[in-house]
Amino acid sequence: MKKIYEYLEKLDVIQDVPLLLIRFVLAYGFWGPGMKKYENFESIVGWFGSLGIPFPTLAAYMATATELIGAVLIFLGLLTRIISFPLIIVMLVAIFTVHIGHGFEASNNGYEIPLYYILLLLTLVAFGGGKLSLDHLFAKK
Repeated sequence: MKKIYEYLEKLDVIQDVPLLLIRFVLAYGFWGPGMKKYENFESIVGWFGSLGIPFPTLAAYMATATELIGAVLIFLGLLTRIISFPLIIVMLVAIFTVHIGHGFEASNNGYEIPLYYILLLLTLVAFGGGKLSLDHLFAKK
């Protein structure tokens, strides 16, 4: 059994690759919706208002900025743990204002995808951006 664990420990050299891939998937996932909000801002403000979100203009600015800035920071692995918190809040708001009434499944516009995003963001909160990030580069200096 000890030999098995010795072999498995050799996999430690790839432990930062999943963190990099998580960051890239999240960056891609936030960039698209953030750009759609930016390009259709007045429509988003109206939609937020129709959902009963208080201060819809402010909320639209905050959601748009968080998604766009968050996508860039997550992609670069810069301030990864910090930006993950506001992105989690954006996903929680999305779940409770848009998705929860549709159940779990993504195919029904349920909360499945935002929940996965939250779990991936929590992984970044726990482990950071990994060695393949600007956070790691700056921490070394």
